[in-house]
Amino acid sequence: MKLTIGFGYRPQEIEIQDKLIMDILKPNKVELGLTGAEEVKRSLQNPIGTKELSEIVKKGEKIVIITSDVTRPLPSYKIIPSILDELYEIGVNKEDVTVVFALGSHRPHTKEEMIQLVGEKVYNEVSCIDSDANDCVRMGMTKGGTPVDIFRVVAESDKRICIGNIEFHYFAGYSGGSKAIMPGVSTPSAIQANHSKMVLEDAKAGNLVNNPVRDDLNEAIKYCPIDFIVNVVLNEKKEIIHSVAGDFIEAHREGCKFLDRIYKKELKRKADIVIVSQGGGPKDLNLYQTQKALDNAKHAIKDGGIIILVGSCKEGLGNETFEQWMTGANSPDELIARIKNKFTLGGHKAAAIALVLKKAQIFMVSEMDPCLVKSIFMKPYNTIQEAYDDAVQELGDESRVLVMPYGGSTLPYLKEY
Repeated sequence: MKLTIGFGYRPQEIEIQDKLIMDILKPNKVELGLTGAEEVKRSLQNPIGTKELSEIVKKGEKIVIITSDVTRPLPSYKIIPSILDELYEIGVNKEDVTVVFALGSHRPHTKEEMIQLVGEKVYNEVSCIDSDANDCVRMGMTKGGTPVDIFRVVAESDKRICIGNIEFHYFAGYSGGSKAIMPGVSTPSAIQANHSKMVLEDAKAGNLVNNPVRDDLNEAIKYCPIDFIVNVVLNEKKEIIHSVAGDFIEAHREGCKFLDRIYKKELKRKADIVIVSQGGGPKDLNLYQTQKALDNAKHAIKDGGIIILVGSCKEGLGNETFEQWMTGANSPDELIARIKNKFTLGGHKAAAIALVLKKAQIFMVSEMDPCLVKSIFMKPYNTIQEAYDDAVQELGDESRVLVMPYGGSTLPYLKEY
């Protein structure tokens, strides 16, 4: 069988015997109902696990709407207007509403970026501000040692409404839910304490059961309650195709189930060889972006197997901190030990790659300098066919192959997983 795999803007072909291909993983097709702002309105009228906003919020209360920053794909401008309409019907004054952009550890926004995120009408109608890690209130401490330090405006509000988008997150299980508060409007020390748990076994994509990272995040909400969430699922065009509203755990989990129906793929067994791509440009512009596909592929590979990671990465590693960690380490073990000691954004992706390298070899098909690829513990190739032929030579002619042409958007799992 000849397969075409995305690689930058020039896809590559590879030939594999039909009998050796276990599966080719692509997103499942699901029937959709309402989409966009209409779907958001539907979810607001049908909350999960809570009463409607009209029974939760009272006139005269100070309300914060916590939303994602510019690094996230969330279309806040399609969600917040419907929430404001609900609040105004209750009698809430515009002066009592504040939109807070959850920066986490990211940089502040420009005025233009804030308008881009929420829309000009919302920006001019209510107060819109960035969270500030230097102005936080200590509200508690989780059993895992994470300080619940929350941006003062959020901590001192009467009601907290959190919005976000749900996608697979490689150590918190899924994005969305409690992540808007913790670490969204918290401090670097909280991020460090929580995210350092990413190296634990159950901290993995698609897992909400006994996930140490997610459990820690949810526990933090006992000290800083979330009164209502609106979380959406987006398609590949970043359009809203599903929305859930209500309780930060119950509604979130229903949203996760919907995501699973599209992007989670069941396996009967793991593969000897996994060929995985982000699907081509622009998603594979650098290794920092391409890492997401690699991390999903790790769930499908046998111990001692080979992952053929396909990505142009014509701009190299893509992040300065990530590059420093990857090129400055003597071994994958060193990266894992370093992230346990101190969580660092950028470094966390280096540690994630190191965890994959403990399980399998990585054959890297890219446009990067072969010497650079070797220095980061991978084997360099120019073509997928060449990488595959070498993998077969190493593992045997009967090696079973799994192909993930859209690796960043598909999550394989074993039935007992």
